[in-house]
Amino acid sequence: MPPQRDTTSTESAHFTSVSGTRFSSVEWYEEIDSTNTELLERARQGAPEGMVLIADLQTAGRGRRGRRWTAPPGTSLMMSVLLRPPPGVLPPPRAALVTMAVALAAVDACERVSGVRPSLKWPNDLVIAGTGPRDLKLAGILAESLSTEGELTALVVGMGLNTGWPAVPDELDGIATSLNLVSGAPVDRTLLARLVLEGLEQRYGALCSDDHGAGLGAASLLAEARHNSATLGRHVRISFDETSNGASNIGALEGVASDLDAEGRLLVRDVTGRTHTVSVGDVVHLRPTS
Repeated sequence: MPPQRDTTSTESAHFTSVSGTRFSSVEWYEEIDSTNTELLERARQGAPEGMVLIADLQTAGRGRRGRRWTAPPGTSLMMSVLLRPPPGVLPPPRAALVTMAVALAAVDACERVSGVRPSLKWPNDLVIAGTGPRDLKLAGILAESLSTEGELTALVVGMGLNTGWPAVPDELDGIATSLNLVSGAPVDRTLLARLVLEGLEQRYGALCSDDHGAGLGAASLLAEARHNSATLGRHVRISFDETSNGASNIGALEGVASDLDAEGRLLVRDVTGRTHTVSVGDVVHLRPTS
């Protein structure tokens, strides 16, 4: 069954492209299985870079490690973008930098629309500081790629950002929040989406102009990520699944999140002083460093 197009909106008028960017095809849906799944299939069929899907409701939304992502209709910005990096510019290990670019674009967009500036929780969340050591999740980002002979041919990056919850559900109390609840005012999702895409164009364009992703664009992006990080400087516990290729490969790791490397991986210093390079894992913030 084809996705159901959105024909009504109580927010800013929906746009179909963003002037001055590569995002020349923006489609809006009332309901879809998953914006990432749909866009990945279109990428396999040859869809061009710059296609964007935005939905009011996902019936089979996915987060990292296959987790379900659900939200009531119209209460979250659920958006996926299709990117096709030029050959050699972003090898698969550097794909995380694009996820970082989306996250930072969303941070700026949230502040411009609501006055609230979230922080980045490594590797793929936007969070708001809570009253205790635990931060409240505002958004999750999921990147999925297509590769041929080790070359990244397509990258689909999806984001679910809570924007219009009537209240925090009991089961998510102290765990997650929504932009409208933090700011105390309604959030224009359409404007928010446009600003995210404008900010992504700036950052992704700089990455693509780099020599193999290692030049000034990547350096600037990493500096921005460090400045906006909720993870660096924190005592953290990181859990790895059985397929994790983290340097520790020990199931779990505790230590201080000290820095990001050139590929956006997290550097964690354990109690013995040894630094571990973590490429993937579930992070729990324990407390700030003293």
